Amino acid sequence: MGALDAVAGRVAGGATVTFRPSGSSMVPLIRSRQQVVVAPVDPSTLEVGDIVLARVAGTVYLHLVSSVDPARKRVQISNNRGNVNGWTGHGRVFGICVEVDGVPRSGAVRKTLAADSDDSSA
Repeated sequence: MGALDAVAGRVAGGATVTFRPSGSSMVPLIRSRQQVVVAPVDPSTLEVGDIVLARVAGTVYLHLVSSVDPARKRVQISNNRGNVNGWTGHGRVFGICVEVDGVPRSGAVRKTLAADSDDSSA
């Protein structure tokens, strides 16, 4: 179980989590080790361009929503380099990134569910 799995568990439990993910697949939106805040989300409100914490084919990603399929209640997840991770159901979308290094993500807060804060460094 990786660090993102642990974060996903806390967000799925209703917590808003602050952490520093590593990797370069989301540059320039998120650079490695930048502080992000992820809050529980109402998946039916997601739009292309939202950054979400979601499980796709067994792996948890903090990646972009690249397509939505409201009829089948699923979203397509991709990184910021053009790689598509795949489709995942609303039940596997745990949270939405509401802030990167102290800068709010436009429109993200209105898509969140009521959540408790859980500042941690995963």
